[in-house]
Amino acid sequence: MQGQVLFAPINGSQVPFHISMIKNAVQPDPDRTATYLRLNFFTPGQTASKDIAPATSKLIEQHGHNSMFIKEMLYRSRESQRLTAAHRMIQELRKRFRQHAAKAAEEADLIPQEKLVKMRDQRIPRMADLTMRPFISGKKTTGTLEAHTNGLRFTSKKHEIVDIMYGNIKHSLFQPCENEVMVLIHFYLKNPVLVGRKKSQNVQFLTEVVDASVALDSARRSMYDPDELDEEQRERQLRKKLNEMFKEFCKKMERVAKHHRFHLEFDIPYRDLGFHGVPNREMVLIQPTVRCLVNLTETPFFLVELDRVEHIHFERCTFRSKNFDMIIILQNFDVLPLSINAVPMNELDAIQEWLTDCSITYTAGQASMSWKSVMNLVKGDPRFYEETDEHGESKPAGWQFLQADDNHDGNEEEDDGDEDYSAGDDDDEDEDEEDEDEEEDDEEDVNGDDDEVGV
Repeated sequence: MQGQVLFAPINGSQVPFHISMIKNAVQPDPDRTATYLRLNFFTPGQTASKDIAPATSKLIEQHGHNSMFIKEMLYRSRESQRLTAAHRMIQELRKRFRQHAAKAAEEADLIPQEKLVKMRDQRIPRMADLTMRPFISGKKTTGTLEAHTNGLRFTSKKHEIVDIMYGNIKHSLFQPCENEVMVLIHFYLKNPVLVGRKKSQNVQFLTEVVDASVALDSARRSMYDPDELDEEQRERQLRKKLNEMFKEFCKKMERVAKHHRFHLEFDIPYRDLGFHGVPNREMVLIQPTVRCLVNLTETPFFLVELDRVEHIHFERCTFRSKNFDMIIILQNFDVLPLSINAVPMNELDAIQEWLTDCSITYTAGQASMSWKSVMNLVKGDPRFYEETDEHGESKPAGWQFLQADDNHDGNEEEDDGDEDYSAGDDDDEDEDEEDEDEEEDDEEDVNGDDDEVGV
């Protein structure tokens, strides 16, 4: 089990097979006399499977043309317990191998961190009863956060430890509980760290002010119920107390980091500039900070660094629409743009004013675009930011082509309207000419009658 090797008996000899070469192990239905165990192996010419290890796939590709491979082996035994036990052990070994391979792939791009240096000659800033997200063991993780010489250490009640170095913190955010159910401290890291079995670039510590779920029987109380008023008063006092505690703890962390020559500064989201949208699955409040655009309350977290934003485009901006989509184009064109859907139309002017203050360009259009095709077009145009193409003909510079395409569509609609109007005028002129001809004919008829009477 430890060597990840299966010894299969062949002609009285034990032949080793690495567990990664086994595609699956099955037990066909037994007959009256014996029990069977079939081993299927990975061989050349088979359809690629997600279960095959990269090293195994490379080995088969390298030796598949000039080597012989065993496709399957069938074992028969009169004692069913032996083959059943062997089948169970093979399945367990394959499971362990897949878990080990997944963990190795998860940790492949992790950058080793320096070891935490604890403070011993002075009082350690500490805050207890904090909930950490993402959870360490898949369940709610509560513990204590401490500020030390070169980083922070979170210790859960089960003695699970997560260290965050000051030098690995790129953005630190403090969000008070104004109209939220929690007060939190959020860290966006330069390099991901391992939290439990998964790597994460966002680490958050919070305390819930009120329970997010409310019992239905408690919601039936009157507006002027004394118990309800007392509960609201206690909640306001608790919010104020927690905000002050977290704010003071942030200042202590900043002082400790500065004392040891590290830069740590907490930003607070601007709630007044916030707007609602759907960055992932549900409608949330998205708030800008000095350096980011964030939603830290719901998971998965949404955080975009403003210095990585190349351009903003607003889709479905029409007079009839109640909402629009906000497309965030990053400076790395290999990454697909991010989208915030279903933003209310009445918040468009405030968002555009904020983007102007941040010196971020934006355009607006009526149609939704295929951004994969757009980004491929942009990457393939060496004169994307120029006002002329390779033939010297004028073209929109940069992202103005998004606005130009939309204006072109609008002009075509206006031209169609003008043509209809002109056609209508021609019809009216033709009708007027016909009326004049009829009047002239009538006058000629009258004159003709008069001549006949005179004769």
